[in-house]
Amino acid sequence: MSLIQAHAEHKTIIGMVHLPPLPGTPFHRAGTFTKIVETAVSSARALDEAGADGCLVQTVDRVYPVIDDADPARVAALAILVHEIDAATSTAFRIGVQVMCNANQAALAVASVGGGTFIRATALVGASMTPHGLVQSDAEAVMRYRSAIGAREVDIVADIDTMHFRWFGGEKPIGEIARAARLVGASAVALSNPDMRAVIGAVEAVRAATPDMPVMLAGGTNHDNVDQLLRVADGAFVGSCLERSGWGGSIDPELARSYVNAVRQLGR
Repeated sequence: MSLIQAHAEHKTIIGMVHLPPLPGTPFHRAGTFTKIVETAVSSARALDEAGADGCLVQTVDRVYPVIDDADPARVAALAILVHEIDAATSTAFRIGVQVMCNANQAALAVASVGGGTFIRATALVGASMTPHGLVQSDAEAVMRYRSAIGAREVDIVADIDTMHFRWFGGEKPIGEIARAARLVGASAVALSNPDMRAVIGAVEAVRAATPDMPVMLAGGTNHDNVDQLLRVADGAFVGSCLERSGWGGSIDPELARSYVNAVRQLGR
């Protein structure tokens, strides 16, 4: 059952668990891993208790590799962390993994072994120019690896126009990008834009191109606009408006609860 189908009766809310640099990355601070795990588990539990459908565990660093690869220590640390979140949250709570920039095979491994149910891919199709270099997709390798490790049940949410992914190499209609992601095996797509009208137009374009493709909003929602934006999309990844002191902080239980309550009033 896919990430969206599991919550067909309501909009899907996935809270962001942003991680400080992990072991195996250039800016990790030695001796902090235990605290990183404790904070991440606390944030995930706050989301679970607030009624969110799941969380996306996302690595946050100052510099990223652009290839689909990750340091073994980084992968091991993330697997431990996801396992701890899985043990601390309810059975229905879904855990996603995103290893930035685009280490999709590592994310699949962590999700499959650690108790996750989906990954979010920065570039499943196409390519995107980033401050770290050109991030290029290799959908065949990702899907072959998912099959090889027996992780076909792990969903893939593909970014198609977000703060992390912009189509490189000329303009391409977002509906075509969504259709390409669907063809290679994405279970849902993610998009965002600071302009509310642009978001609504993008969702409508995806619906027209591939009507049965679930659409997640990848940021931009908050307590004030969620009632408008989630009327058109199937769900949202939500972070900064739930975090203490804004982006990158731990999840505030009250902020999470009020956001979930606002979304639940929308139904489907």
